[in-house]
Amino acid sequence: MELMVLFNALVTRLLFVLHSLIGVWRVTAVKKEPKYWLLALLNLLLCLETGLTLKFKQGRGYKWFSPAIFLYLICTVPSLWLLEIHHGTQYCGNEPGTVQVNISNEDFNQSRDSGRGSEGTDHHIIQTAKVFVNQLSRICETVWTLALHQTFLLLLVVGRWLLPIGVEITRDQLSQLLLMFVGTAADILEFASETLDIEDVRKNYALINAILAVWTWSMLQFPLDLAVQHIGCKPKTTRQIPSLLLCRYSAELWNIGVSLFIQDGPFFIVRSILMGHFGIFNQMLVFFTAKNILVVTLQLYRLAVISLDFHATILQKSRKEVSCCPCEPYEASSHAATEQDTEMKEFVAFPPKEKSQAPSEDQ
Repeated sequence: MELMVLFNALVTRLLFVLHSLIGVWRVTAVKKEPKYWLLALLNLLLCLETGLTLKFKQGRGYKWFSPAIFLYLICTVPSLWLLEIHHGTQYCGNEPGTVQVNISNEDFNQSRDSGRGSEGTDHHIIQTAKVFVNQLSRICETVWTLALHQTFLLLLVVGRWLLPIGVEITRDQLSQLLLMFVGTAADILEFASETLDIEDVRKNYALINAILAVWTWSMLQFPLDLAVQHIGCKPKTTRQIPSLLLCRYSAELWNIGVSLFIQDGPFFIVRSILMGHFGIFNQMLVFFTAKNILVVTLQLYRLAVISLDFHATILQKSRKEVSCCPCEPYEASSHAATEQDTEMKEFVAFPPKEKSQAPSEDQ
């Protein structure tokens, strides 16, 4: 079992590094400047984290936070920023959204003929790989950037699934977290692709940076596992109402906070600015703005329901304590009853003397 844990930890981080290097390669090919290969040095942080995790945690994860996912974001997000800002106008010969990689037979025949020399099969494999890479480089930049976005989000979900879980999180909680990540990734991809593909947005450099900043901010929820874990505190030892509320509804409050301040709230603000200030309207933009309004409204309604439920629980608990615990009037009455019992004991121990009867007339 420990061998499988180590294998999953290494393979997942290897996939992260490979995808990050592909992004750096695309930036270098687009910018045509070798200095952008320095972005690959960010993967050293992921390698350092891998060594520390294998040494101190035996490959398992941490509570509430995944350093591997966070460092993967650091390694990949800069490349996607550069590709989106550049957004070359390379023409796609096919229809939009279609990708075809045609490797001609002549290229294969040339690589096969060159492989029949002294170097043999190894040289043939190298030549074939070069031909394949050259054909991939002919794909237009917009398709490459969209593909990197899609694989980035998919690898975040799959990588979180493959990463060994820690002791604090169960498999049931992990499955809930992965289902949430799938929906979150779909919304984030739709936000990035739908807003950045608008022509008026592409003409405004500041607006592109603002959209990418909101997109980066929304990605920060992936390294955190608070959406399915409750804080391990003891409400009995805490008398403050905010602490009691956080102890009981920590996961629900985190989900509401993520939706309002990290995802749907910022997305709604950006789309509202696009429509209200810049006058940009299209069918999909209006639809997703209405969707964001609906989600924010439902989250606020959920927050109100939680608050009312918590308030009712506190009132019910306080009433039980009042009915069970003695109060001052009860103590006074019990003290009076105790004095009456003492008087009765004294009365029994020392009964009063009987009065002498008057002499009768006969005597």
